[in-house]
Amino acid sequence: MENRLKYLILLIVFFLGVSLNGFSQEENKSIAAGNELYKQGQFDKAVEAYQKALDINPNNQIARYNLAAAKYRLQKFEEAQKDYTLSAEKSTDPSLKSKSVYNEGVALTKQKKLLESIASYKQALRLNPNDADTRFNLQKALEELRKQQKQKEPEKKKDQEQKKDQKKEQKPPPANKKQIEQWLQSLKQKEQEVQQKMQQQKRRSTSQPDKDW
Repeated sequence: MENRLKYLILLIVFFLGVSLNGFSQEENKSIAAGNELYKQGQFDKAVEAYQKALDINPNNQIARYNLAAAKYRLQKFEEAQKDYTLSAEKSTDPSLKSKSVYNEGVALTKQKKLLESIASYKQALRLNPNDADTRFNLQKALEELRKQQKQKEPEKKKDQEQKKDQKKEQKPPPANKKQIEQWLQSLKQKEQEVQQKMQQQKRRSTSQPDKDW
């Protein structure tokens, strides 16, 4: 179980057993030098060696894959992910393609991009359905996503309740000078109307004849 958990935080570098006969001697030397530097933990120098091989032949996807691995070890997760993506897109070797997609998912996980990493793990499983490590990482990523969604639910409810309370507590904005003048004028007009009605009522009462009992 512990060995499997390491796949969530560590990159396992695959030095593929692919024949290098199709590459030039200079490329092979650079890749071999990069592999040796990588084993020694000199990841920055390994990056230079793999990059040199890619400068000679940009289509050398083994060099690109190993370059991504070295960048990952340097905690350059975003750069590593981009190189894994390119390796996956351009590689014609099924094994290299599936491993590139898998490690793309690992690099995305390190960037806390769960949705993207889940998509990568699913794609890696389609390429290699029997890969137990990919299946394990996919399961862990899905569990982490569910956990995050559950944590966000009470926060959303709390935010909604706070917004409701804020709306209740909100007071109307203070009136400006023009509005105050309009209100005063309206009050004066109403007072005048009331006074006019009262005067009319008085006039009517005085002009009425006495009742004949």
